[in-house]
Amino acid sequence: MLMDPIADAMTRIKQAEDARKKEVTLRPASKLLGNILSVMQKRGYIGEYEYIDDGKGGMYKVKLLGRINDCKAVKPRHPIKMMEIENWEKRFLPAAGIGILILSTPVGVIDNEDAKKRKIGGRLIAYVY
Repeated sequence: MLMDPIADAMTRIKQAEDARKKEVTLRPASKLLGNILSVMQKRGYIGEYEYIDDGKGGMYKVKLLGRINDCKAVKPRHPIKMMEIENWEKRFLPAAGIGILILSTPVGVIDNEDAKKRKIGGRLIAYVY
């Protein structure tokens, strides 16, 4: 039984990257997963992705670029303030300027750099580097 679709999707991406696959299929699809993939694509960690409606919850086909060393969902989803973002970067990312934290905020799903620019906090969902 699938307990956390986001954690499952991040694990599948990491395993496919480790196996040097060119593509991975993620299911079930959700708006949150689509937004996370959009942030990862914008920052250059994955290539194109597409939603496929298979009648069973949908799925995403994601092109991999081989640029991900690690990606994981954060459990529990901690609420973080704008002033605390740097502390969480130190906790989850290997060094300053390497990788991104993915946050769910009132303006949508964004990365830590955008959150700092907009001066907003949110819930920590995942990290990628």
